[in-house]
Amino acid sequence: MNHATEPSPPTPLPLAGSARPGTLYGVGVGPGDPELLTLKAARILQSVPVVAYPATPQGSAQARDIAAEWLIGKREIPIVMPCMLDRGPVNKGYDEAAVVIAEELTAGRDVAILCEGDPLFYGSFSYLLHRLGDRFPCVVIPGVNSVSTAAAAAATPLITGEQRLTVIPATAGDEAVRQALLGNDSVAILKPGRHRPRLLELLRETGRAQEALYIEQASRPAERVIRCIEDIPATPGPYFALFLVVRNGYRQDGGD
Repeated sequence: MNHATEPSPPTPLPLAGSARPGTLYGVGVGPGDPELLTLKAARILQSVPVVAYPATPQGSAQARDIAAEWLIGKREIPIVMPCMLDRGPVNKGYDEAAVVIAEELTAGRDVAILCEGDPLFYGSFSYLLHRLGDRFPCVVIPGVNSVSTAAAAAATPLITGEQRLTVIPATAGDEAVRQALLGNDSVAILKPGRHRPRLLELLRETGRAQEALYIEQASRPAERVIRCIEDIPATPGPYFALFLVVRNGYRQDGGD
């Protein structure tokens, strides 16, 4: 009996002049407190030679500030993001950053892209993953997101049992926010900013005002938790804030 096996397919030869590509890491650095950076994120940041992160035209970079102690000696690539609603210049910024990052990866150098919170939860990393994820090895390191952090700051459970939670950005239209408030047990409304006055009106209109908490700068030195809606100014507020609306949940202030 012939026990010969089928020959294995030949191993593909590398392209001439090419090196093994580097790995693209999407690293969640958490909501602001450097102590909420995970052990795995810290290990990856120690190991990679190159880091990239979103930055404003003025040079401010929140994600970099959070992870600063792990970035000594790294090559840094700021991804300059204009602060505007027009997606054209923003997409151009991601396109340009993807070219620079691809050059590093092609040369065999690992690159970590820093992202506040979690990379895939309203994270800027998603846009670079779309541009680079099918060309290079990719690993995502999850981070602590803003919703969990805000609930912790308020010492309030988001949901229990079979309750439902909806997360919605403040930029959603009035009807979308109204339906979220009317149709769910708990609602997180992210980044109220200039939309804060109309969100306060919608909370009152839907009868959810007494169940609302407002948290600014969760886990950061300027953290503030407001438990009474009447204490929230009906004026534009900071970007790093959110409303948590929890139906019949335990509240640290003893409310029902």
